Amino acid sequence: MNAPDDDAGAELLRLRAVMAALRDPATGCPWDKEQDFASIAPYTIEEAYEVADAIARDDMPALADELGDLLFQVVYHARLAEERGAFAFADVARAIADKMIRRHPHVFAPRDDTGAPAFPPGTWEAQKSAERAARAEHATLAGIAVALPALSRAAKLTARAARVGFDWPDAEAVLEKLHEEIGELRAELPRDGRPANAARLADEMGDLLFVLANLARKLGLDAETCLHQANRKFERRFNAVEARLLQRATTPAEAGLAAMEEEWIAVKKTEQPG
Repeated sequence: MNAPDDDAGAELLRLRAVMAALRDPATGCPWDKEQDFASIAPYTIEEAYEVADAIARDDMPALADELGDLLFQVVYHARLAEERGAFAFADVARAIADKMIRRHPHVFAPRDDTGAPAFPPGTWEAQKSAERAARAEHATLAGIAVALPALSRAAKLTARAARVGFDWPDAEAVLEKLHEEIGELRAELPRDGRPANAARLADEMGDLLFVLANLARKLGLDAETCLHQANRKFERRFNAVEARLLQRATTPAEAGLAAMEEEWIAVKKTEQPG
């Protein structure tokens, strides 16, 4: 049963009280008392991914649970900051509400007699640019979080650079660059008794992934989402291969590559329409 909206404030107060009890120096949980921003940050990222996973599965009960876990992370960080005297939960809520109002003048601006905004609304990116300027972040790439997933950050970096004209003209040009990067990676592979240079291999592999992230951007796709989908597809198909081999009383390791490839092709055929 859904709780009425009137309960939201009371439940949030109760959650904050739970957090305070967990961090109580005398009676709190030993593990929670030891945590700090750095140690909790990985859990925050993990919970965000679990929210995304519940959404992808369209699992509403799980989504409610995972959103609760993510909210707890916000409360946790706010409590740590409050203990340090830096800011409190109310500051967090106030800041995001103010930001959304500021970035949506077409919704929240005063209206004139015709019902139109009393001043021309700025775009979302224009508002963000103004905020970066206020923080003295004048560089084109300023403010892009380092902790973002690498594929997502690659797309954001070059999308920002594209705003000032530094970009490939189209996806075809990115494909040409991709072929170039594949050649450079191939040149670093070990051959004729020459060992691989691990540093150069890593550098060329990074360049290749960076270009792939930008190819997805030029195609209007999110590289991180594409890779998640590919991961799920591989997992589904490999699980099916393993199940088919089990029916033959064998394991993947016992069956060998040729047999696994045969089953892989069979599984793919079952997924094809018609």
